[in-house]
Amino acid sequence: MTLKYADRMSRMKASDIRELLKLTQDPTIISFAGGLPAEELFPVEELMEISQKVLEDLGGKALQYSTTEGHIPLRKAIAKRMKKLGIDMTEENILITNGSQQGLEFSGKLFINEGDVVLCERPTYLGAIDAFKAYGPEFIEIQTDDNGMIMEDLERVLKETKKVKFIYLVPDFQNPSGRTWNRERRKRLVELANQYDVAIIEDNPYGELRFEGELLPAVAHYDTTGNVVFLGTLSKIFCPGLRIGWIAAKKEVIEKYVLIKQSSDLQTNTLSQMQASMFLEEYDIEAHIEKIKNLYRTRRDLMMKTMKEEFPEGVSWTYPEGGLFIWVVLPEHMNGRELAIKALEQNVAYVPGGAFFANGGQENTFRLNFSSMDEARIVEGIKRLGKVLREEI
Repeated sequence: MTLKYADRMSRMKASDIRELLKLTQDPTIISFAGGLPAEELFPVEELMEISQKVLEDLGGKALQYSTTEGHIPLRKAIAKRMKKLGIDMTEENILITNGSQQGLEFSGKLFINEGDVVLCERPTYLGAIDAFKAYGPEFIEIQTDDNGMIMEDLERVLKETKKVKFIYLVPDFQNPSGRTWNRERRKRLVELANQYDVAIIEDNPYGELRFEGELLPAVAHYDTTGNVVFLGTLSKIFCPGLRIGWIAAKKEVIEKYVLIKQSSDLQTNTLSQMQASMFLEEYDIEAHIEKIKNLYRTRRDLMMKTMKEEFPEGVSWTYPEGGLFIWVVLPEHMNGRELAIKALEQNVAYVPGGAFFANGGQENTFRLNFSSMDEARIVEGIKRLGKVLREEI
């Protein structure tokens, strides 16, 4: 008997990131491939105490089914924290998800009909490409520079293109480039989206991980019509294993997302939600974020210093003011995928950059993560990678 799969399965491929993350299980590999937070900063002892307290205080409720929208105290706490990014909402505007990746999947399901157009940055987050691709859209990549999408290119595409459903972006310390949109482009983006009646999906996992300069308002801060859907997560500022993310949007949009979640998994893990909620109540999350920022700043600086010493002339890279990633551009004749194989022979891993372009191309790029390896492994890994690059050039 031959199983007859849905047509959409032909559009779904194994993620380069997921495959490369398998390498992190091998202790001999110095991996700059994943977007993993530093494990040594996870609040293990605090969570041990919190877990016991949740079960003592809430008993069976912590192990029971709960509402699709999510644990109310957690939604209230998230809405309160979002004011830090200039977003004024209540728990009624929040839906708890299994990580922000689920928010991407749900957004594809909510908005995209086959043949619709999705606008995205060039490059953009691979996980979003994979989530949206299953629904059969056409991707149009908008040119970017160090300050985000180039608005003239975006406006030209919006004028010329029908069936644009939404604009997807990661405005702060973008995955993979590490770049951040400036205020002017955030404002202009919302103006153009309103003018052309197009939704914005703002994916913001890294916005609070700023090492220098001022914290910028989210794109949703400038929203006056409810066109912006904001995706957030506790994965990068707390614990990714709890899988706590959220969608924030106007109430009628959240109601649509709730219908999708009900048919998908009914609800996000009750115990994880209560653990996260109690941690936010009992402990100082801002102090915890400061610890993360201090460590990541040190590792970013060390990685960039070593790159400057070890990488050959002709190789360039971005300077992220926060987040987890550095984007490397090679001379045009070089191929990041082919070099990744040679790097693995030296027990160093990174993510080839071609996977981050929705329509392919730009194989002379790759992404480095600086958050998860300790300082000694960062120096050794970059030295090995520099050797590979020098030999190739």
